[in-house]
Amino acid sequence: MVLQNYIKTEPPFTTGTGFPDSRFCTGLTCRRLRYPGLEAAGYIDYNHLVDKEAIKQNVARLLAEIPRGVELVAAAKTRTPEAVLTAVEAGIQIIGENYVREAKEAHALVGTKARWHFIGTFQKHNIRRKAVELFDMIETVDSLEIAREIDRRCAQAEKIMPVLIEVNSGSEPQKAGVLPEDAEQLITDVSGLRSIKVMGLMTMGPYTGDPQDSRPYFIRTRRIFEEIRELALPNVEMKHLSMGMTNSYRVAIEEGANIIRIGTMIFGERGHQ
Repeated sequence: MVLQNYIKTEPPFTTGTGFPDSRFCTGLTCRRLRYPGLEAAGYIDYNHLVDKEAIKQNVARLLAEIPRGVELVAAAKTRTPEAVLTAVEAGIQIIGENYVREAKEAHALVGTKARWHFIGTFQKHNIRRKAVELFDMIETVDSLEIAREIDRRCAQAEKIMPVLIEVNSGSEPQKAGVLPEDAEQLITDVSGLRSIKVMGLMTMGPYTGDPQDSRPYFIRTRRIFEEIRELALPNVEMKHLSMGMTNSYRVAIEEGANIIRIGTMIFGERGHQ
């Protein structure tokens, strides 16, 4: 029994029990720990609490709403493999994962029923051959160093990886992504690598409560996209523009996004799958 898959139904345990006091345990460490007798201790199987009907209804509404030609990525950060499978069975064709370990666990259940995009931040030391073998696209390349390491691992796997260049459209120092003014040079440099192929751009933009606040950043990214497409660089096919999440996907589509990344609107708030 894996603690991550169980939810406490009794009042909080005392600190001397060895169990966490929080209602959920969703961390990667917790899901690796095993505890005997969880049902007797007041836990019930968390997998049974995945709201499958809600996920199916959410997916159906989104697929009916988004225009033809826009691809929907289900952003599955911290979601259980069971929740991911439910979304795929409801019609999701692309799963977006932030963490390789979570992707492996979900992939073990879902397999090739969906395509797999990496949408998290890669550190150079975390890029492994098995990771590049798992994903069908990496949306978050933001430096030549990372691109070269992905290229090296893909060469080992005898695979050409489609990638998107992540643009820090708000020029926020705390966020990943190449600065807008440096995007063209990075893409030019990356285009010389043999085992990856630039297929477009991705951006998040600054988060605010008002989706309209994202519009200038989506416009900025679209203009970079169009400018680079006009350059007709070798080994670069500006096909995908990945912008917009749960609170901003409608604005992103209006500004040219053909990939949107939706998590909460599909799975619900984290901790309430």
